[in-house]
Amino acid sequence: MIMKSGGEYPYLMEGFGPLLAYLYSWTTITVLKPSSFAIIALSCAEYASTPFYPGCTPPQVVIKCLAAACILIITVINCLSVKLAYRVQNFFTVAKLLIIVIIVVSGIVLLAQGNTQNLKDPFAGATTSFGAIGLAFYNGLWAYDGWNQLNFITEELKNPYRNLPLAIIIGIPLVTVCYIFVNIAYFSVMTPTELLQSPAVAVTFGDRVLYPLSWIVPLFVVFSTFGAANGSCFTAGRLTYVAGREGHMVRIMSYISVKRYTPSPALMFNGILSIIYIMPADINTLINYFSFAQWVFYGLTCLALIVMRFTRKELQRPVKVRVTPHHVDELNFCTAFAFICNHLADVEIINQYIQMILAYISPMRQKKVLF
Repeated sequence: MIMKSGGEYPYLMEGFGPLLAYLYSWTTITVLKPSSFAIIALSCAEYASTPFYPGCTPPQVVIKCLAAACILIITVINCLSVKLAYRVQNFFTVAKLLIIVIIVVSGIVLLAQGNTQNLKDPFAGATTSFGAIGLAFYNGLWAYDGWNQLNFITEELKNPYRNLPLAIIIGIPLVTVCYIFVNIAYFSVMTPTELLQSPAVAVTFGDRVLYPLSWIVPLFVVFSTFGAANGSCFTAGRLTYVAGREGHMVRIMSYISVKRYTPSPALMFNGILSIIYIMPADINTLINYFSFAQWVFYGLTCLALIVMRFTRKELQRPVKVRVTPHHVDELNFCTAFAFICNHLADVEIINQYIQMILAYISPMRQKKVLF
């Protein structure tokens, strides 16, 4: 309906006006996209370093240095060439699917051999706290996030009326099936406690199932996370560029390299912020922080689609859902709103936010850095 790049940004602009779009652009560019990039880079670094520290967790300084190197390399790739960036994406996507097939087939073989004890009574000892259940949803939703990434580059797509819906229709079911089967495969050799305690679950799985070829698992997981980080960086630069073009960011963010046709200033800005984010925080803290902020804007975007059905009736809607009117947007909005309310109602989670903010501020105060 809206043929502009920037993800949720143009929808909020059309639905609610420039103020909310401005707030979204600054929140996403300074918090959401860099933290997402940092999370994936930390995962990549953790899997890359785990084989070198058998039996123990890699030092945080090693993980963060590797994550910073990953961010730097990906940022340079995206600044150099759009073609290079998507060729890197294609290569690592194939690698990702290959290791998923290996893990899933191994899990099916183990289950066929009778290794099903870890799948019995899966909710034994689980808590029924409303806040804990909500947080579990958040961590699960993080694994499925990314369904909106192509909307960040709508203006660069060939035939978006066909290819955008087609990519979503193929991508989301594929991710869902792969994710569920991979986790079932993990439980064929690990108990829930072992899975939680493992610093790199796929590495532990490979050590137990694929030895002496277990080294291929961390290698391909590094490929997988590197490709995901590349995709995150690619789309983040486009949002920053679009916001700069609309005057919602400093003008230099809207500049494009004359020779390479890449939004280099936007990409470099996102890379610098991502490196800053990996310094004080761990992956779980970043995921909790990211999920809350992201779902606020997902909910508002779904609400914008409902609002525009009354305020922007003249817009052409090439993709239509032939089911009960309004049901999809209302369901998405209500789901997002329920998760947000649950998140705000949990005192423990609010305390985590406060502690995280203090963790950022305290070192700055000690160094007398002025914001």
